[in-house]
Amino acid sequence: MSRIGKRPVVIPAGVTVDLKGHHIAVKGPKGELARDLPRDMVVALADGQVSVSRPSDDQKHKALHGLTRTLVANMVEGVTAGYQKVLELQGVGYKAEVKPHGITLTVGLSHQVPFHAPEGIKITVENNTVVRIQGASKELVGQVAAEIRSVRPPEPYKGKGIRYQGEQVRRKAGKTGAK
Repeated sequence: MSRIGKRPVVIPAGVTVDLKGHHIAVKGPKGELARDLPRDMVVALADGQVSVSRPSDDQKHKALHGLTRTLVANMVEGVTAGYQKVLELQGVGYKAEVKPHGITLTVGLSHQVPFHAPEGIKITVENNTVVRIQGASKELVGQVAAEIRSVRPPEPYKGKGIRYQGEQVRRKAGKTGAK
C-alpha cells in the first residue's frame, strides 16, 4: 500500500469539494480549482475527508495512487493558503516592471521581454529585482516561474540571470589568460 496514497486528505473549514465521477472541483478563499483524476483510481468523499484507493497492486496503479492523493491535497492547500515562487534578477541593469498584462523584463537583451500572466496568477515586483509569483495552482505557479526563468537563466561565469530565491549557481573559472 502506498504510504502517501492511503492517508486521507482532510478538508478544512471554508473549503468545499465537489466530486462527480472522476472530476473534482475544490473551492476556497484563495480561488477555485478543478481537474480530472485518473480513471483507474477510486476517489471517495466522506466525513470531511477525501480518500483515494486503488483497484489492484499493479505497478501502474501503485504509481497513480500516491499521485492522485497528492494532486487532491495540493488543490486543497492551494485554495486555502496558496502557493508562491520568488525569482531574483542578478546583473547590471536587470530589472522587472509590473504591467497590466503581467511583467516586462529588461535582462541584457536588445529588447524588453514582455511576459503575459495567465489567469489565476498574480505577479508582483519588489525593488525592481525580486519577482513574486502567487496563485492557487501549484502546477501553474511553478510553470510560470520556470517560463520567466527561461528568458535568461543564470550563466556559470558571472552568475548573471534570473534565478530562484536561494538557488545556488555553480560557478566556473574563466580563461587563465596569456602565459
